[in-house]
Amino acid sequence: MLSLTVLGSGSGGNCSLVATRQCRILIDAGFSARQIAQRLESSGISPASLDGIVITHEHNDHVAGLEVFCRRFAIPIYANFRTAETLRHGWLAQYPAWNLFQPGFPFLLKDLEIQSFYVPHDAVDPTAFVFTGDDGSIGFLTDLGYAPKLALERIRNVHTLLIETNHDERLLQEDPKRPWSVKQRIMSRHGHLSNDAGAKLVAEIAGNRLRQVVLGHLSRDCNRPDLAMEAMERNGVRGLSLFCAEQNKVSPTFIVDSSVVRHEVDPVCCRCGKDQDTQSMFDLGRQTG
Repeated sequence: MLSLTVLGSGSGGNCSLVATRQCRILIDAGFSARQIAQRLESSGISPASLDGIVITHEHNDHVAGLEVFCRRFAIPIYANFRTAETLRHGWLAQYPAWNLFQPGFPFLLKDLEIQSFYVPHDAVDPTAFVFTGDDGSIGFLTDLGYAPKLALERIRNVHTLLIETNHDERLLQEDPKRPWSVKQRIMSRHGHLSNDAGAKLVAEIAGNRLRQVVLGHLSRDCNRPDLAMEAMERNGVRGLSLFCAEQNKVSPTFIVDSSVVRHEVDPVCCRCGKDQDTQSMFDLGRQTG
């Protein structure tokens, strides 16, 4: 079994759970330690049972709870070298359970293969991931201004994809809270994917293997789930199960099942969160610093 549960995703915090029969990891820790623990427990997961926290990049909405959570539960951290160097200060500088990976080289954590690759964003060394288990793979692609060819190739054969749909371009341009310089940064090639950019990416890689798409990292001021969904349909995405992750609600658990044959449907199967009840080149056992 391979599964994805989004504990929360948006401008104010991001954290997700990927699980197999043997392995449970968090991707990022962008909420308070208390919130992360509560959201895990609401999904039936003990925080102490985690095998690691994999970090995409160092921005606060992805690491806000990292230090306190690790203090409390002593969970190993997995990050690339430059991201780790940025985060290793204060108490985390002495934390013994840092594990460094090199982007581009897959590594194993129990029965889960983790492949990382660079994406363009205004961070020191931002990475995206493909997580592969016995039943298929999950792509995790957020916080990027555009998708380079390498990123597209890495995620082309995933079964389930979490993709950033950060903003509606019109709402961002009309937003009175953000100065023009911030809007330019968000819309730049090292910013964030818009709804249409995310939808075009999904349409490009949609094929026989992609079956579930989770839309994530929606801006609370410059986006809405209905606009993100409309962009998918407008850009020709068909035959996929779509879901909008929310900031303040845990998503359903998305199971990767490669044995299920996808049937083409029109229009897309849409589910918005508000409507839900809710080995590598080195030894990753090596701990640094």
